[in-house]
Amino acid sequence: MTTEAKAPEYYGRPRREMIAQVPATAAVVLDVGCGAGAFGAGLKAEWNRQGRTLAVWGVELDTAAAARAAEVLDRVIVGDAGVVLADLPAGGFDTVILNDILEHVVEPEALLRSLRPLLTTDGCVVASLPNVRHFPNVVNLVIHGRWDYTDEGILDRTHLRFFTRSSMVDLFTGCGFAVERTVGLNPTGSLKFKLLNLLTLGRWADMRFLQFAVTARLGEK
Repeated sequence: MTTEAKAPEYYGRPRREMIAQVPATAAVVLDVGCGAGAFGAGLKAEWNRQGRTLAVWGVELDTAAAARAAEVLDRVIVGDAGVVLADLPAGGFDTVILNDILEHVVEPEALLRSLRPLLTTDGCVVASLPNVRHFPNVVNLVIHGRWDYTDEGILDRTHLRFFTRSSMVDLFTGCGFAVERTVGLNPTGSLKFKLLNLLTLGRWADMRFLQFAVTARLGEK
């Protein structure tokens, strides 16, 4: 994963919109790139509110963020996921979370494949990935001829890979997962997009969303 420094608040975002993507049956979760543990803590609080128990383990490269995560999660492993995942218990997790992680990885395929042994037989991966076909991004490229990197967002300068909804699905299926669903997140409110989508009879509907959540279960290797 990238080692470029980020502002402390980057690691503390709760990603509440992703809580709904986690299966209600989840009992032991691994949050890869857990940051300061905000998402895992929120997930545990939601499960507790519903009278269910949940154990959340985290993996985090940034040592300061990992120290904060250790205060709210059940266990935190510090290090590069590409290295430390091999030491985690086989079949130990029913759900693995990848919140905006795969776009930061040189070989996302290798990371996904390394998760397979960690999952229970009916386990799943829940991931969010930025959508490079997001309408404002396409307008900047096609109309204005701009592809400007930023501190965060779709063109975050630490992103090494870029995905559309269809290439997200291809990524998972190519690594032996069966994609159950993709859900659009953080839609644009642009009136220009709404008109375009209407005129094209919804053909470019995926351009509405900043990100997609992908839920995938173990398939054939």
